[in-house]
Amino acid sequence: MANRHRGEVSATLDGRRWTLVLTLGALAELEDAFGVEDLAALADRFGSGRLSARDLNRILGAGLRGAGHDVTDGEVAQMRAEGGVQALAGLVSTLLQVTFAGPETQPEASGEVATQQEAADPETGENPSGPRAEHRSRPFPGTM
Repeated sequence: MANRHRGEVSATLDGRRWTLVLTLGALAELEDAFGVEDLAALADRFGSGRLSARDLNRILGAGLRGAGHDVTDGEVAQMRAEGGVQALAGLVSTLLQVTFAGPETQPEASGEVATQQEAADPETGENPSGPRAEHRSRPFPGTM
């Protein structure tokens, strides 16, 4: 079971249970991958709320490797999650929040990532309580 106080998150990918954690080494890997000089620049990059599929893949790969799993980014790119890309984006968002903001910002103490599906506002097209709403109150909002 994942320990959020240690920055761990668990998820089911391809029907297998995995633990992810952004260790110091994993964060250094991401600094190199994103071409930034320090953690503040990395946090700014993630805090923009705009992450590409390539970004999600790199972050997931770094998190898996940080937890000790021997996987390549190519292998990560082939992994599937129930809920699709939205679930993967939510997993990345949770991993970043636990890493940078701490476990107390997360409603689920178990460490298992769950997806949230709610109706969008018909006038604005935004989900008032979804990840975009989190963007207004949290430093690492996710991508959807």
